[in-house]
Amino acid sequence: MYLKTILCLANSRKPPSGRCIAGKEFEGNKVGKWLRPVSARPSHEVSEEERRYENGIKAQLLDIVSVPLIQVAPFDHQVENHVLDDKFYWTKTGTANWNQVVSCVDAFDPAFWANSQCTQHGQNDKVAEANVVRAGGSLKLISVSDLEVVVQVEDGFQGNQARRRVRARFTLNHTPYFMSITDPEIEQAYLVRGDGKYPIGVAALCVSLVEIWNGFAFRVVASLITPQRCAQINGH
Repeated sequence: MYLKTILCLANSRKPPSGRCIAGKEFEGNKVGKWLRPVSARPSHEVSEEERRYENGIKAQLLDIVSVPLIQVAPFDHQVENHVLDDKFYWTKTGTANWNQVVSCVDAFDPAFWANSQCTQHGQNDKVAEANVVRAGGSLKLISVSDLEVVVQVEDGFQGNQARRRVRARFTLNHTPYFMSITDPEIEQAYLVRGDGKYPIGVAALCVSLVEIWNGFAFRVVASLITPQRCAQINGH
């Protein structure tokens, strides 16, 4: 077993009933590599039990947390994966502020954003399986200034029932993007507000290239972080 301390930059929903948690190594305000703790199960999701601290509280977005791990376990393009050691509790050591989040923003990486294709409802939100290995990884934290959250009804895949979806529209390096949001707190907050367009403006977004499905890896917004959300989480 070995320990890694990460600043949690993503705590998104992941089938069948768990979370995808990811962050950057963070020791004494020094920012390191991306790391995604995953379970040893084939579905790789982190269960509610596995992300629970010894005091019963669950690991959350912006927690600075020490995670017990067993081994590095890259899976396809998700080279950041480490298998967690479920015999030990995770330990929270702090909560990140906005300045610390900004310090984790990645420089623009042309390889990660190349080979974009569009889903039926999205824009530049998927990469073909044959090209995804060239992305060089599966996680980026980006800074945007024109974020808009959109809630809309979308047709289901292959005739499935239409569902209401929450998406993020933004521009990065002069290219427009429109991606599904898998940050559960943001999804809930905007679904209850009704269908529509909600301008946000400045935000940090964790964009994840999820596991390959049906020949593609889809880009999703795994977390939406604003200065206001940071202040709220920190009790200000």
